[in-house]
Amino acid sequence: MSTELPESAVPPPTDAHESSPAPSRRAFIATTTAVGGAVVAGGVIGGTSLVGPEEAAAADASPSSRVSLTVNGTRRSVTVDNRTSLLDLLRERFGLGGSKKGCNAGACGACTVLVDGRRVNSCLTLAVRLEGAEVTTIEGLAEGDELHPLQQAFIEQDAFQCGYCTPGQIMSGVGCIQEGHTDSPEEIREWLSGNICRCGCYVKIVRAVEQTAGRK
Repeated sequence: MSTELPESAVPPPTDAHESSPAPSRRAFIATTTAVGGAVVAGGVIGGTSLVGPEEAAAADASPSSRVSLTVNGTRRSVTVDNRTSLLDLLRERFGLGGSKKGCNAGACGACTVLVDGRRVNSCLTLAVRLEGAEVTTIEGLAEGDELHPLQQAFIEQDAFQCGYCTPGQIMSGVGCIQEGHTDSPEEIREWLSGNICRCGCYVKIVRAVEQTAGRK
C-alpha cells in the first residue's frame, strides 16, 4: 500500500525570508520602555507636544501648603512644598543648622528635635503635618548665655569628639530625662540607642545624662 499523501494534504513550502520572527520579550520590553521614557521625560514625540502649556505648568508646580508653627518660642508661618521635611525647613528656610542631616533616613538620630515635648527624627517628619506644633531645636535650649544643664554636662564630661552627632544626642538626652528614663545607665543607653556616635563617646554621653538627671 502506498504511504504517499495527496498533494492537497501537503502544506506548500514557505520562504524563510517572507516573514520575520516575532520580537523577543526582552526586545519588546526594551522598546516600549524607551518610548515611554521619552514621552514622560520630554512630553513630545516627533517634535509634537503631547500636553498644552497649562497642563505642563500644572505638572511642574509642586503641591504646597501654608503651615504655622512655633520654633524655639517664635511663631513662624511659611508656605512649603508638601514633601519638605522638618529638617529641611529648619536648616534651609529658618537658618537653624544645629540639627544635622546625617543618614536622612531616621537611622542615626543626628536630626533629633523635640515636637510638643517629644523626640522626633526631623528628617522623617513632614513639615506640613506640624500645624500649631511647638518645635525645640538645639538652638532653643540655652537661655541667653546660660547653657542648658545637659549642654553644660556634655562639656564637663567631655562627651563629644567631632561634634556632628552632639546636637541630636543632647536633644534626645533632654527628651530621655523629661520622659523619666534615667533610673540606671542601662536604661539611659536603651532609650538613647537611636542616636549613633561614630566617635564612640557613649560612656561619657550616658554620664552627662546621669549628671543632669541627678540635678533635677
